[in-house]
Amino acid sequence: MPRRTPSRGDIQLQLFDAVPEAPPPAATAPPVLQPPAAAPTVFRHPRAQREVRLGEHVVAYAFRRARRRSIGFVIGAEGLSVSAPRWVGQRDIDDALREKAAWILRKLVEQRERGERLQASRVEWRNGTTVPFLGEPVIVVLNPRVGSAPSGAVLNTDGVALPGVARLTLHVCLPHNAEPEQIRDAVQSWLQRQARRIFEERCAHFAERLGVRLRRLSLSSARTRWGSASADGSVRLNWRLVHYGMPTIDYVVAHELAHLRHMDHGPKFWDVVRSVVPDVERARGTLKSELVPVFE
Repeated sequence: MPRRTPSRGDIQLQLFDAVPEAPPPAATAPPVLQPPAAAPTVFRHPRAQREVRLGEHVVAYAFRRARRRSIGFVIGAEGLSVSAPRWVGQRDIDDALREKAAWILRKLVEQRERGERLQASRVEWRNGTTVPFLGEPVIVVLNPRVGSAPSGAVLNTDGVALPGVARLTLHVCLPHNAEPEQIRDAVQSWLQRQARRIFEERCAHFAERLGVRLRRLSLSSARTRWGSASADGSVRLNWRLVHYGMPTIDYVVAHELAHLRHMDHGPKFWDVVRSVVPDVERARGTLKSELVPVFE
């Protein structure tokens, strides 16, 4: 396969080239001490077999040969994966990587930042920890005196609304020396019960407005899907949606119920969704930008 000669347009895509050095100072001026150059950023896939330098940065990527017609790039939480036909040489692969350098580096930075935010969202299960519920922070309080509550937990909404202070407290029937796993399981069980109650109410509301019949509602714990719908009238909703505010929950509920009229994502489907949830873009943006807490 002949190598393609880089064009001027290709060169302009390299956004991480070094800045040209300034001219040297006059002979009479005292020498200027330059700070040491910043070390290049390294993006390394845990199963990397090859690496390439893109501008000032090093990208170590996972590579495999595949039955395909062109070179493919996939950037996920672990890093960059590259697949290429058997007849494509390494120099051509490197050329393709450099041609897409700006896009690759931007996506790798986004994934690294997302990973850092995901790590920060891990819950430390103890007395006084905070979890979001319907878009508001809730302080978990271990209180063995609420044992008479049917669910073993009671939500207190009498808190004073102050800037930066959680208004809600969840009193969980556990001793103050409870193990982290016990606290996690009790809080998750309460959240799932609230999710079912809220989802049933919102499904009934939107099913009537959309003129559809919901035959069965079940909760999901999927990692990558917020909901699904089947042609037989079954709907599954991810219980973790209960962390978000009601506008976001309503969007997902309406989205799945709209599939009972159109089992696709065509223009007619989106018209149905927007007929009951006009601000679709904001709700979708919230699902993409806001991370739910990690319970492990």
